[in-house]
Amino acid sequence: MWEEGRSTPAVRLDHVSRVFGATAAVVQADLEVETGSVVVLRGGNGAGKSTLLRIIATELSPTYGSGSILGLDLEDQRSAIRRRLALVGHATHLYGDLTVEENLHFWTRLAGGSDIGLASALERVELAARADEQARNLSQGMRQRLALACAIARAPELLLLDEPYSGLDEQGKDMVDELIIETRHAARTVILASHDLSRPTSVDREIRMSRGRILADDRVSGRVNVG
Repeated sequence: MWEEGRSTPAVRLDHVSRVFGATAAVVQADLEVETGSVVVLRGGNGAGKSTLLRIIATELSPTYGSGSILGLDLEDQRSAIRRRLALVGHATHLYGDLTVEENLHFWTRLAGGSDIGLASALERVELAARADEQARNLSQGMRQRLALACAIARAPELLLLDEPYSGLDEQGKDMVDELIIETRHAARTVILASHDLSRPTSVDREIRMSRGRILADDRVSGRVNVG
């Protein structure tokens, strides 16, 4: 794990477990993720990928274990951590009565961000032409794009993506891959869970999980696309 003299990792988990009743969703997870890297989590349903991402995002507290995110304590500095990362999960958490632009403004300001990058974020996900449309009128793929825009508008230091390709067409999936590469080029960190074995196209490490345990953590040679 982490050693003195090394740069602070974006994520460090020490023997982290999360238990729901009698069920262990994550078991004794030890994980260190270097700043500026792209890490993909693999595994079937129930492997623990989503739970692990939610622990990193501070949506869930570890039942056991400890860790730090962006150099901040996982338990004691949760609010500070949340201001510096973004999680895009299965649920988009958009408000149907608000327009595309209003949703983007609301979620960005709630996270402590500014309006400076909002227009470019909508352009980046190709939703600028639908800025005044209510979110309820968007397709699932378009809502996923808007959720991504809400995340990237804040330029988070740590971007967490839970099945980001779900509901997207090939053009949308390519857009996600491009966003991952851009985030990596900006020396920020990406951790994502994906069932799509052909995605992402840029990855430094592949972690395989099963029944809440990390079974393998491999550096991926020859597949990192640095543009």
